[in-house]
Amino acid sequence: MTAAAHSVPAHALPAAVPPFLAADVGGTHVRVARVQASQDPSHPVQVLEYRKFRNADYPHLSAILAEFLAGGARPAHCVVATAGVARADGTVITANLPWPLSARQIERDLGLDQVYIVNDFEAVAYAAAQVDASGVLQLTGPATAPRGPTLVVGPGTGLGAAVWIPTAHGAVVLATEAGQPTLATTTELEMAIVRQMLGERSHVSVEHALSGPGLINLYRALCALHGQAPSLSTPDAITAAAMADQDALARQSLEVFCGLLGGAIGDMALQYGSTGGVYLAGGILPQIRDFLLNSTFVERFLNKGPMREALERIPVKVVEHGQLGVIGAASWYLGRLDA
Repeated sequence: MTAAAHSVPAHALPAAVPPFLAADVGGTHVRVARVQASQDPSHPVQVLEYRKFRNADYPHLSAILAEFLAGGARPAHCVVATAGVARADGTVITANLPWPLSARQIERDLGLDQVYIVNDFEAVAYAAAQVDASGVLQLTGPATAPRGPTLVVGPGTGLGAAVWIPTAHGAVVLATEAGQPTLATTTELEMAIVRQMLGERSHVSVEHALSGPGLINLYRALCALHGQAPSLSTPDAITAAAMADQDALARQSLEVFCGLLGGAIGDMALQYGSTGGVYLAGGILPQIRDFLLNSTFVERFLNKGPMREALERIPVKVVEHGQLGVIGAASWYLGRLDA
């Protein structure tokens, strides 16, 4: 699924398609919806029923879907958005899920005719065009940008990214594995943190710092550099302590996180030619919006030498993930039917 592209026609999606399931499977939560096509071209997916589940409470995805369907009509089709790379046999290569994921197994478990799997941020990219202006926080750049490639990226259990590319025949979405390349650093402190991390592994990836677990990695590395034992063990605890200014190393960890995030997303915007804008979706970002606004994120995003002028023309906005994953997965599915 990585580096794969799919086209969604620009005209209205089919309304005669029976309701179906759409699931957004993250490393911590699964969001499930019963959806159907809408006749509104600007919002082509209508959510009929929606629930959120904790992965740790269930032995596999089939159990979650079975609970969601209990007592209701059973649809024929389901589309699952998930982090990772899909194999031809319907299984998924991923480091961020607590259990194996197989489209064919879900079909057998639930008696479904067809289960489709799509990369999670590829799905979110399909939903990006449906984000209302009221649902975003502007970090930098103009309010609007010319129609062009749009980057959707977010640090959650891992770091996901996809590029929405408009064409004359509808949108094309490029799924990526942008969280896996080697993390680039700029400051002496960041270099010291990476050296500390390299004592435990041979490769420090982007998502090893820029994700929920990545924030823990940054905090533990800083504790080691200062000769202190870590007292916080979850991303939420580190974030809360940092924002309340209750723990100096937690605050420094979040500051480093925001700086590295700005630099990494600036690199991605240049690499993917994201002239249409950048949406930061999901993960901890909505919780730290004020901290992010006052951090070095924008400075590092723009700090690309002669390319600063080009990056100043790109809007960068934070959006709530919410139902974007299931809406995007449903949009991807409907686009396949209408292609």
